[in-house]
Amino acid sequence: MPLRRTGVEYAPAPEPSPCTRTQPLDYHLSDRVKAIKPSATMAVTDLARELKEAGQDVIGLGVGEPDFDTPEHIKEAARRALAEGFTKYTAADGTPGLKDAIIEKFRRDNELYYERANIVISCGAKHSVFNLTQAVLNPGDELVVAAPYWVSYTDMGILAGAEPVVIQTNIDRQFKMTPEQLEEAITPRSRLLILNSPSNPTGGCYTKAQLQALGEVLARHPQIMICTDDIYEHISWGEEPFCSFATACPELLDRTIVINGVSKVYAMTGWRIGYAAAPVPVANAIRKIQSQSTGSPPSVSQYAAQAALSGAQSEVGKMVQVFKERHDYVVGRLNAMPGMRCLPAQGAFYAFPDVSEAIASIEGVEDDTAFCEWLLSATGVAVVPGAAFGTPGCLRITYATSVEVLEEALNRIQAALGNR
Repeated sequence: MPLRRTGVEYAPAPEPSPCTRTQPLDYHLSDRVKAIKPSATMAVTDLARELKEAGQDVIGLGVGEPDFDTPEHIKEAARRALAEGFTKYTAADGTPGLKDAIIEKFRRDNELYYERANIVISCGAKHSVFNLTQAVLNPGDELVVAAPYWVSYTDMGILAGAEPVVIQTNIDRQFKMTPEQLEEAITPRSRLLILNSPSNPTGGCYTKAQLQALGEVLARHPQIMICTDDIYEHISWGEEPFCSFATACPELLDRTIVINGVSKVYAMTGWRIGYAAAPVPVANAIRKIQSQSTGSPPSVSQYAAQAALSGAQSEVGKMVQVFKERHDYVVGRLNAMPGMRCLPAQGAFYAFPDVSEAIASIEGVEDDTAFCEWLLSATGVAVVPGAAFGTPGCLRITYATSVEVLEEALNRIQAALGNR
């Protein structure tokens, strides 16, 4: 038995805790958890944080989180909720007050008309999408998404037992799927299509006409439900105003689920409030799922979200203006670098450059994952490889941080590409 010194005496060392032993054991982990990957964006963010804590000079451009503080009137609402003792469980699907604020938001912003029975409030838009996949997908079903897609869509489908069907796009197609591609991807097993506009990771937006063209295809396939993830709705600056699929194709509203939340547009990522607007049978199924998982969303956060949706929206415009200025700076810088090609975005806060030429020019770097590893090692800048979004040869850079940080990061990247 190993010994340890205690004062001047030697005593037997304590047995290691069963939780810290390193010998292999068969824990019989589920097949579903073995079939999915950790979130790539969270992994990059965690790695950057660990390297910083270890004393390394690292700039993390991986996480999609606004660097602004939550507006004061929203924080004041939370303080009021605490003072009034609004700290208990609420209904599993959210408070009537927040539901009414969401209903009014849809009427005001999207010309969509819902009732409380259509609305389910969850712990973030991510939670809302997860609940939906659990509620409507079965083993053998197909989940249709266009690449590049947000990293969690396909794994959520896998957790529900479904098979992801990925429609490949590229930079020459503006990273948007065409009606012809959608038609070709649909089979009798297709059950759910997820759309995301403005897009994470590209920042691209479908126009109303493009959404209507997709709707014409979907009208011929009544077995398919449509999830439109509109979380970046108000962070947009395209020539056309934002248009939700639900607004563009009202004839498909009886099988369309709108996902949204307060995390991005109100800088409330940590408050964890998202919501779904769905046909009542689907909303009821989502409620059932949520009642057996998280139960109600945070009470204080719901109170604050109600203030966010119902209060003054002036801070939103200010934030969007800053994001657009950062977008212009980042896209201009990237397109001036050797081996990079970056489309201008119409929203969100991401740049998604094609770096295939840069990859080909660096000895020993074979793909975008290796390129991101090389970039982190050579420059201390952490970004997310495009393969995580289903589009190898690209990478995602978030500009939800200050221009000073962005300038330093891009200077490092440009120097590394120029000095290789």
